[in-house]
Amino acid sequence: MVQRLLQPGEIETLDHNAIIRLHLPQPGALFTARAARLRDLAQNQVEAIPVEPGYSGYLLAMAALVDAQAAVTAKRLPAGVTLPADELMQQAHNHNMPPLPASGERPAEWRTVFAELLDALEANDAVRTQMVPALAHLRALDTAALEGIADLILDAATDGIDTLAAPFIAAALQVCWTIMAAQLDVAWAAPLITGTLCPVCGSHPVASVIRIGGQSQGYRYLHCSLCASEWHMVRVKCSCCEANDKIHYQAITDINTPEPGPIDPDTHGQTRINKLSDPTKMARAETCDTCHTYRKIFNQEHDYQIDPLADDLASLTLDMLVSEAGYARASGNPLLWLKEEL
Repeated sequence: MVQRLLQPGEIETLDHNAIIRLHLPQPGALFTARAARLRDLAQNQVEAIPVEPGYSGYLLAMAALVDAQAAVTAKRLPAGVTLPADELMQQAHNHNMPPLPASGERPAEWRTVFAELLDALEANDAVRTQMVPALAHLRALDTAALEGIADLILDAATDGIDTLAAPFIAAALQVCWTIMAAQLDVAWAAPLITGTLCPVCGSHPVASVIRIGGQSQGYRYLHCSLCASEWHMVRVKCSCCEANDKIHYQAITDINTPEPGPIDPDTHGQTRINKLSDPTKMARAETCDTCHTYRKIFNQEHDYQIDPLADDLASLTLDMLVSEAGYARASGNPLLWLKEEL
């Protein structure tokens, strides 16, 4: 059924006890909070997500990149980023397609945003010297190379991608799409035929999160890897194939804890994979035995400061354990590109 746009006077008549189906991003706060979260994770300040010392440096580097996103976003928010023409968004809405499609024409500003990110990183004395080789490589990329890597990122393709450049180019695309999504009237985003893709831009989610507070209390939302919009999906349902009969939850526990015992933050033994169904756990992998994929789910009731993208990026140990158990990751993290799958 084709949905029509709500008129301003109709919005007040809606049931305010109903589930909020879509949360648009708040870019002015998003990147600042994400950078802080990445630093907390890198310093092992989040008990549920242990980070190996060798990985902390990468998380700190990505925190610096997200700082640059915050700086560029702050300068761009007053003017915003050019949206597609109204007739294109109306056509997308009428056909239950995303109004800001990642597969469509990219904003003209995106390469300028990329250059501004590099400028912001070079202005950061704390990271400039550590990123000299990376920044030189990024500056040397010509327009064709930038556009080609952007194509692969937005197509969620990994074959042949420049793994050094990809996180930085993905960061520029995130800035553009997040600002555009924040400018959008939520009524433009009609539900898609599938609930597994972002109704705003059509990208894959990076992870899901159980939110707390107000009308979102206890509901699960998928978090877009590109525009940071969040859309509702019922719990205990695969966010890849939408099956709901063979879902399990995997978490990191101490190897000496009897199954399915709780995570003990006071112990520091080896880790193992453990099937859990306790929804109070903060960081888990939701696995599906129908499509044999997984995607992480984070519970805000356990930690209010959750950032799905940052927490997903930091919980690499969980990825490795779930992969060893025979599950494939449903979609990647835009700030981490590996030459081989985990």
